[in-house]
Amino acid sequence: MRLKGKIAVITGASAGKGMSRGFPEGFAREGADLVLNYYGHPTAEMEAFRQELEQNGVRVILAEGDISQEETAKELIDTAIREFGRIDILLNNAGISKPKRLTDMSFTDWQRTISVNLNSVFLTCRYAVPHMIERKFGRIINIASQVGQKGSVEHCHYSAAKAGMIGFTKSLAREVGAYGITVNCVAPGPIVTQLMGEVSEEWIRGKAAELVLPRFGEVEEVVPSAIFLASEPDGNLYTGQTLGPNLGDVML
Repeated sequence: MRLKGKIAVITGASAGKGMSRGFPEGFAREGADLVLNYYGHPTAEMEAFRQELEQNGVRVILAEGDISQEETAKELIDTAIREFGRIDILLNNAGISKPKRLTDMSFTDWQRTISVNLNSVFLTCRYAVPHMIERKFGRIINIASQVGQKGSVEHCHYSAAKAGMIGFTKSLAREVGAYGITVNCVAPGPIVTQLMGEVSEEWIRGKAAELVLPRFGEVEEVVPSAIFLASEPDGNLYTGQTLGPNLGDVML
């Protein structure tokens, strides 16, 4: 259990499917106590998910709210400090993707995508980092995307947000490294998640055909990258990096 005794805050958690469920499950299996932010998912299902996760012998706190809002982000971090006294790991997973060409995209579409995918990362880090600096330890892991590295048709807003996340990660890593805090990204390629419901079957077939490993990845193939970065000594020497479980879609 590589994360036993660690306190992890995870945004964009869900009792549904995809990485929103996969990250809490993976971190709980590795022994981390959790504070889970969620939004728009039935409370009863999240409560059942909490009980399921706690079967791993960990403690789980649920915190509902739109993480793109400052008051929600502050309360999430405050909850973790109040309940556990510290934050060891912050995993920013909250995200939305609504494919749309630029000429059809409203400013509201743009603003909402940037707000959920990028502003939320600024907000959680802004309130978590002072606590990590005080303890001289922390692991921040931001879930980006390969489209933030290469772009994608109908994803100007999403690609911009994820590219911004990668740049933010590199800059913050330089600011806080002296305090024993690492900041990294995981940028998955095409993964079978709930977001796949937003794209056409034609796009999915075409995308799979162009990959070096010609298939879509599974959530359980992405989660270990985040666990690796959160673990000691595994992730000790990684900061400002972007790990790419992307099936060869991007090669750096």
